Amino acid sequence: MAPYIHEREDWPRFRLDHESVAGKLATTRHLQGRLVGRMERLGFPLRAEATLRSLTEEVLKSNEIEGEHLNKEQVQSSLARRFGIDIGALAPTDRNVEGVVEMVLDATQKYDKPLTKTRLIRWHEALFPTGYSGINKISVGAWRKDLGGPMQVVSGPYGRERVHYEAPAAPRVDEEMAAFLRWLNASDGTDLVIKSGIAHLWFVTIHPFDDGNGRIARALTDLLLARSEKTSQRFYSMSAQIQAERNEYYRLLEATQKGNLDITPWMSWFLDCLGRAFENAANVSAVVLAKAQFWERHREAELNARQRLMVNKLLDGFDGKLTSGKWATIAKTSTDTALRDIDGLVALGILKRDDAGGRSTSYSLADFDSPAPAP
Repeated sequence: MAPYIHEREDWPRFRLDHESVAGKLATTRHLQGRLVGRMERLGFPLRAEATLRSLTEEVLKSNEIEGEHLNKEQVQSSLARRFGIDIGALAPTDRNVEGVVEMVLDATQKYDKPLTKTRLIRWHEALFPTGYSGINKISVGAWRKDLGGPMQVVSGPYGRERVHYEAPAAPRVDEEMAAFLRWLNASDGTDLVIKSGIAHLWFVTIHPFDDGNGRIARALTDLLLARSEKTSQRFYSMSAQIQAERNEYYRLLEATQKGNLDITPWMSWFLDCLGRAFENAANVSAVVLAKAQFWERHREAELNARQRLMVNKLLDGFDGKLTSGKWATIAKTSTDTALRDIDGLVALGILKRDDAGGRSTSYSLADFDSPAPAP
């Protein structure tokens, strides 16, 4: 038996037991419709904030799957700037962050546009604006050439590597990608949620670029899911759920790529994973709504830019305890000014001093309880 599915004579005629996944597809579609419907009732400003939250998570987690950690404030600032959303002071962003954001937005905001080789090349160029992946020079804006040997996915220390997968040889890539793009752009009656799962697997199996294939595959998944919902607004992050289940994700990819073109186990997991992404996103609308209600209650309060910035950080889920020292660092001000800002918010009933003792007094919101996850 051929070791990889792309070496089989019947490649790429995937086989899927539609009957065995029909129930999972129906459940996933129901969760999808319920989530989109609930978010549509929020009104445009709140939907925009929910989209900002979800896309920030998507960009961050898709990169974390590859072991790369982007700055959250930079990602959020880049997205907010493009959406015209006021989040206070915007953090300066580097080229790598801007490139990832450009790719994800092109996929999700232009979901109804055909996917072409030129478009994929632009995504790749956006991911690697310097022409390097880490310290390694790579071929950017072109299919891989395999100049350093076969494209392999490996793990383990040098000299004892384990080969998990070997992609089709470079001379095959152009033809393989042409077939993939014809299928992806065709209207063949395949449910678009199913199509998103097949596209993800098919693309990473071809592995057409020197690097960035996983991130681009997840952007393709987002594009097809947006098509399935007929909206560019995003209310969940599939990458966040994949990152949470990445061990099973990699296990199933490897097993399927070494299998016999029966993709039923892969699609079964993909649908379950997507369903869990919908369920975990159900709290987004509650958080966004609670934040809007908080500001409505305090609409008469006269806050300076630093106070509004820091209150929004607390509403979004501040990491750790807020002290005057952290306030001064984040707001780029003196400790004395930070204390005056804090005392003003305490007087307004917006902040309270925490009961817990310690070397530094900490503060939290006096008037806000994070909503419990929706059932």
